Amino acid sequence: MRSVLHSTVVLGVLASLVAGHGQVRKIITHNPVATYIAADAYAAADPNSPIRKISEYGPAAPFTGTNITCGPGGNIPVANVAPVVAGSEVTFDWNPWNSAHQGPLMTYVARCPNGCATFKGDTGNVWVKIAEDGYNPNRALPWAEENIHSPGTYTIKVPASLANGEYLLRHEVLGLHVAGTAGGAQ
Repeated sequence: MRSVLHSTVVLGVLASLVAGHGQVRKIITHNPVATYIAADAYAAADPNSPIRKISEYGPAAPFTGTNITCGPGGNIPVANVAPVVAGSEVTFDWNPWNSAHQGPLMTYVARCPNGCATFKGDTGNVWVKIAEDGYNPNRALPWAEENIHSPGTYTIKVPASLANGEYLLRHEVLGLHVAGTAGGAQ
């Protein structure tokens, strides 16, 4: 799966990446093409999935603590990874997304220095934002979060410059519906 022009990135994916009250249901990689199903927060984890299971749908408060990585109790490393060619696309399927938490969508990567099977990414300055979509008054639904209701998916491009290796990929909604209070953004 490797070419001279592109490096292969292996992703361990954080399932919920929730800031609202829901979760990514599956991810679709486009090169190579594959679909990975996430375990529901209240179901058993799939031992063959590269997606880390979340333990609840609520916000990852406190937002400056270790829970921000994958929600309370959800950051349990898994052995499997999803190969992706740097520069290709990954689609996050939130369907059904029934929440109403207007705000931006953001995607981050963290390099797993010794592989993602043991790396948690919950300490230190390890996360790098690779994609963000916020408010666009030219859209019928101006907030990025509003646009995952239908069709329920959001696609990002993995940076072509990402070096070979294993990375965690974190995709999240930042709900601004109660952002008028300290610590209210979810």
